[in-house]
Amino acid sequence: MRHPFFSLFSILALSSTALADVAYEFAPNFITPPAGKETIGNGHGEIACDSAGNFYVSVQGPENKDAGVQVYGPDGKFIKALPLPNSLHGFVIREDEGHEYLFGAVLGEARVIKAKLDSSIVMEIPTSAFPADKAGPKGLKLTNCDVAPNGDIYVVDGYGIDWIFVFDRAGKFKKVFGGRGEPLKLSNTHKIFIDRRYEPARILACDRGNNRILHLDLEGNLISVYAEEGLRRPSSASFHGDLVCIAEIAGRVSVWDKEGKQVASLGVNDTAGQTNTPKVEPKDWQQGTVTSPHGITFDNAGNILETEWNLFGRVLRWNKK
Repeated sequence: MRHPFFSLFSILALSSTALADVAYEFAPNFITPPAGKETIGNGHGEIACDSAGNFYVSVQGPENKDAGVQVYGPDGKFIKALPLPNSLHGFVIREDEGHEYLFGAVLGEARVIKAKLDSSIVMEIPTSAFPADKAGPKGLKLTNCDVAPNGDIYVVDGYGIDWIFVFDRAGKFKKVFGGRGEPLKLSNTHKIFIDRRYEPARILACDRGNNRILHLDLEGNLISVYAEEGLRRPSSASFHGDLVCIAEIAGRVSVWDKEGKQVASLGVNDTAGQTNTPKVEPKDWQQGTVTSPHGITFDNAGNILETEWNLFGRVLRWNKK
């Protein structure tokens, strides 16, 4: 018969070991910008990793010939620029029916695109597909989208009035929920993601204006407040195993376990005027210290890459120890 104390001790030891394994080391100067440039260019978007380990970073234009989405190899060296819309604000790379696609919210055009990784757009959800009575005074301000296991596409109006729209795989409107009223009272829900760490999958919402992260079921019902204490305006998220990393635009990257416990805090910036702004110049950047985290991704090995809201463009990397 197993001794209950031994069993408890073993569980605590395993838990301590698991937490001890969640450690990261800053990797300086990982990204090599396009030839002839010191930085990658105006950033106000997202970063994602494909199955081959390549990184995709959205960069604004139109004055920048490398605007759209820049592709970098696993070694951080620039490969090419994809001529995708330069106001692509939030995007994910997801497999659909055996192929990888980029699903993105085009902020400046109030539409959603599905594109092959060579930039060929194979499907779009135009402004006209959204219910007209859910647009705010300034129209739709779509900030991110993700794809559920059944192929449904979830889109958030995060710079508008916080509705979450659901479309089927073909782009046909199905339903809408959320918004600023009861029961969720969303505010600047900057980006949403489908959290497949759970069964069934659920929505993880970076409810930035309320400085909290929510879990919703796929019908839009509140499951729980996943995190809120100590957050610095959560703006984006990425998953790896049981972990989620969060880009916090007010000066931090954090990592959380499946139970909603924070297990790492990275790049913390407490300097006044250097966070939640795109205007910090390269001369003021500090190695390993963020300014305004806006997009984030785990790579396939569990390393973290973060891209910032920054006029010059900045990507930081932390390697898993």
